[in-house]
Amino acid sequence: MRLTALRIYPVKSMRGYDVPAAHVERWGLADDRRWAALLPDGTELTAREEPRLLTVSPVPTPDGLVLRAPGRAELAVARPREGTAYRSDWLGPMTDAGPDAAQWLTAVLGRAVRLGHQQAPAGREIGEGHGGRPGDALNLADTAPLLLTTEASLRRLDQLVAQTAAERGEPRPDPLSMVRFRPNLVIDGEKPFAEHDWLRLRIGTLALRFAESCDRCVLPTYDPDTLARSHEPTRTLARYRRWSGKVWFGIRLVPETVGELRVGDEVELLAAGLAG
Repeated sequence: MRLTALRIYPVKSMRGYDVPAAHVERWGLADDRRWAALLPDGTELTAREEPRLLTVSPVPTPDGLVLRAPGRAELAVARPREGTAYRSDWLGPMTDAGPDAAQWLTAVLGRAVRLGHQQAPAGREIGEGHGGRPGDALNLADTAPLLLTTEASLRRLDQLVAQTAAERGEPRPDPLSMVRFRPNLVIDGEKPFAEHDWLRLRIGTLALRFAESCDRCVLPTYDPDTLARSHEPTRTLARYRRWSGKVWFGIRLVPETVGELRVGDEVELLAAGLAG
């Protein structure tokens, strides 16, 4: 097996981008999910509630990041060293990135929004119910630092989606983009959905541990380029990949070691079992 893609999302719920290599820290990929959109009271805002966040493209810089959106002049945002502090019950402590970022996002989204930065990932931990152990740090990802998907599983899901459409007399749909699932790591895989039974693996020189299978929210139903929404892939996942009242695709991982990953790195399964 090989690592076929690495993807970073600098701001939670905004667009990501592919990189040929990335540094893995205890809390996730460097520059991944260290910023988040906030409502004026400091409550987090995600694309689950505001899909237009998916139109914004953030790019990290040495001093912060640059925000880009269709029809808007780009904005450079400095990493805040001090400022208004917010504490979300879910995302933990963040620092406000200032009025310019707030005005820019408010203009793009048509609602009052601020931008927050996570100063210290060590201040947020993976919950025990999500596979966390004492001291496991977490960036602003939902529940674990890294999300892995496999090309084998996506190919099989595409087949099942096409089968569902045929049974309903619908036109054959285009293959799904892996971007819909917002993974950090994509590998070529073995058998479809085999990853849900992996307990430990090595990618390149780094060891990673299974935290939990990834239950899917509404985001994969949005086309990442047009924001058009459809029933898929949720409709088909509900037929074939549903348990505990949720639908599942991909697995969440915790780094056991830190260092560099590169596209093309070999993937070795170290332990497998009934992961969940």
